[in-house]
Amino acid sequence: MTVTTAELKKDLEKYLDLAETKPIIVENMGRMKSVVISYSMYERLMELEDAYWAERAERAEAEGYLGEGASESLLNRDRADCHV
Repeated sequence: MTVTTAELKKDLEKYLDLAETKPIIVENMGRMKSVVISYSMYERLMELEDAYWAERAERAEAEGYLGEGASESLLNRDRADCHV
């Protein structure tokens, strides 16, 4: 469901209730601006993000570390690419 900021302001309580069961996309001046979700959905998204980063950290640890010199070289290369 998509609502404008004006609609959201006019009937906030209604949209907060609706957000308990489905995301509410908020449009401002023709652009998708924000999404209102329930607190339980927010918690679930945070759990998924935590699990994702934990898995990435475990994989990185299993693959080993580059070491200080290789890490510094990689970071410097990435910085140079950003300033092109």
